[in-house]
Amino acid sequence: MRKESNLLLAAGLALLVILLGGGTYVVDEREQVIITQFGRPVGGAVTQAGLHLKVPLIQKVNRFPKLLMEWDGDPGQIPTLDKTFIWVDTFARWRISDPLVFFQTVGNETSAQKKLDDIIDPAVRNAITSHHLIEAVRNSNREMYDSQEDAGEASREAIQAQVQVGREKITHIIQEQAAKKLQAFGIELVDVRISRINYIEDVRKSVYERMIQERKRIAEKIRSEGKRQATIIEGNKAKRLLELTSQAYREAQEIKGLADAEAARIYAEAYTKDPEFYAFLKSLEVFSKGMDEKSWLLLDTRSDLWQYVKKANP
Repeated sequence: MRKESNLLLAAGLALLVILLGGGTYVVDEREQVIITQFGRPVGGAVTQAGLHLKVPLIQKVNRFPKLLMEWDGDPGQIPTLDKTFIWVDTFARWRISDPLVFFQTVGNETSAQKKLDDIIDPAVRNAITSHHLIEAVRNSNREMYDSQEDAGEASREAIQAQVQVGREKITHIIQEQAAKKLQAFGIELVDVRISRINYIEDVRKSVYERMIQERKRIAEKIRSEGKRQATIIEGNKAKRLLELTSQAYREAQEIKGLADAEAARIYAEAYTKDPEFYAFLKSLEVFSKGMDEKSWLLLDTRSDLWQYVKKANP
């Protein structure tokens, strides 16, 4: 009898341990819990971290994360308002704002990701197709060209006239449209971003070609400017060289004139000191300049030159 009582006591203790163990659960700081009984939610969401109680064996703990979760959309080919097809790749951050509604409408994270696909992708498509390409690519009217690579006043005005919304506002539009629909599923859409925009292959080739032609045009403009500057420099160089040459010629002529004047003064002074000797020297110059080894000279005995020669050879 005592043995049977011990067995019953042990069985009762074991059952008590099982019941107590199944009657408690721990909520982590990074999660929130919905308690269900026979598949139906009981009470509200349990969001406070710590030890909590539940009915053993009957009630079940359903855990959902509190942290931000990532949604990564599939790149899609979307036409813009100006009929340019582009590839758009988006991503988003979301969290479960109402665990009870989330559990009742979506159920789990896998289904939530599909729901995000169904809501965010159409919002992205609607926003892109409602705006021009430059709105999705650019954020503001900041000039795209440097001072040396100016595209011209008309091009700048055209760009500024087109960019009225910008890429950042488009993402806000996408987020607002999708967030309103996701609230019904207990999901808060925290942020939506466009991670990449690219042209389709055919459009990309034409865009690259236009970019190449634009770079060539800018390069040719820079070359022309360089040639113009080179022409100005060469012109200034030739002008300066002419000025220096003229100045040097003027100074040379002045020096030559002074030298000729000094020579004339010396000749005049020599002539006044000994006119006969001066005449003799001039006669010798005639001999030296007008005759060579093969020359013959016939002199009249009455010529002055003969008189000098006669005096030199009595």
